[in-house]
Amino acid sequence: MAKITFIGAGSTVFAKNLMGDILSFPELANSELYLYDIDETRLRSSEIVAHKVAEKLGAKPIIVTTMDKTRALEGAHYAISMFQVGGYRPSTVVDFEIPKKYGLRQTIADTLGIGGIMRGLRTIPVMLDYCKTMEAVCPDVTFLQYVNPMAMNQWAISRASTIKSVGLCHSVQGTSEQLARDIGIPIEEINYVCAGVNHIAFYLKFEHKGQDLYPQIRKVIADGRVPDWNRVRYEMLTRLGYFVTESSEHFSEYNPWFIKRDRPDLIEKFNVPLDEYITRCENQIAGWEKMRAYLEAGGDIEVRRSHEYGSLIIHSMETGTPRVVYGNMPNRGLIDNLPQGCAVEVPVLVDKNGLQPTKIGALPPQLAAFIQTNVNVQSLTVEAALTGLREHIYHAAMLDPHTAAELSLEQIWALVDDLIVAHGDWLPKYH
Repeated sequence: MAKITFIGAGSTVFAKNLMGDILSFPELANSELYLYDIDETRLRSSEIVAHKVAEKLGAKPIIVTTMDKTRALEGAHYAISMFQVGGYRPSTVVDFEIPKKYGLRQTIADTLGIGGIMRGLRTIPVMLDYCKTMEAVCPDVTFLQYVNPMAMNQWAISRASTIKSVGLCHSVQGTSEQLARDIGIPIEEINYVCAGVNHIAFYLKFEHKGQDLYPQIRKVIADGRVPDWNRVRYEMLTRLGYFVTESSEHFSEYNPWFIKRDRPDLIEKFNVPLDEYITRCENQIAGWEKMRAYLEAGGDIEVRRSHEYGSLIIHSMETGTPRVVYGNMPNRGLIDNLPQGCAVEVPVLVDKNGLQPTKIGALPPQLAAFIQTNVNVQSLTVEAALTGLREHIYHAAMLDPHTAAELSLEQIWALVDDLIVAHGDWLPKYH
């Protein structure tokens, strides 16, 4: 019987989806689910949800809630992370509002850019603290890591911990389904290969019965059928020749081309949703409060399988059923023209032998070159987090494509200083 620990189980909606996925497998229906969080109110809501999910599926898991991380992780076979250090308030708001004073606008700010850098600096020490606990009480655990900034977190884990970990996201499978809808072919009939780094992986192959589907994807542009919310990615297809995984609102801030304070026409032309994550978080918080009241009043829930990879990995490792998922793992000979050691997103075979990433070889040179601009920022943020050297925070920010396109070096240094002060104790001390 597998023990599965949810780190940050107070992320109730996401935890619900993963619990539903896991318990829908008969072989996993009697698993031990340990729900851990530092927020007692949210943890209580997730406990209610866990029992409702089990009841709905006719599963008989052991469900334990705890605010003791050692108890939660002791003897765990799998650990799943889903937390946000600093939360929406104060940290996410700080990451948007202070850069805005400098004229630096963002959309999501959780992966790259100045917001992604600060989130990484808040998150990596906490992530490594959990890994240290795992090394002590469940050293053979498989760590399924869902927390952003994914690539930075995974790179830090691989450098500073012995725990087996894979970073998981839904951008590869989610975007493939979007593209399938755009061209009118069932996703079940499409074969694809994708590789790069998290949120900036590209479909190297997208085909139907051996036929390349890229001509049909380009026809979406020619026919004027590009969805309004997806203009950035289709534009990048015309420039780089390949379609990228993560959404247009994310991708618009990974480069210097779409968000410019002196070019409001670009914001309108490409329908870039500035401050999108702020709106999203406020809606999610309101939704969670409404759901909590509904659950505590005895309300019913719906359980449907999500397209997250977590449950598939656990099922394959427990039963030996072979599957291919997409995961973020250290680049140890996987992609030739990206730095060794950085976290890359590639196809991963999973079965009783665990996680076995696929060697891709060399990416098309223009893709590797673009990805490298983002890897530079990831590298320096991880370096700052692991060494405690403040200078590398400045270096990460000055090399960030969007930040560098908007601000002078003097402004970048001042912005970093302001953010470090504003985040206060949410950040470790740097020297």
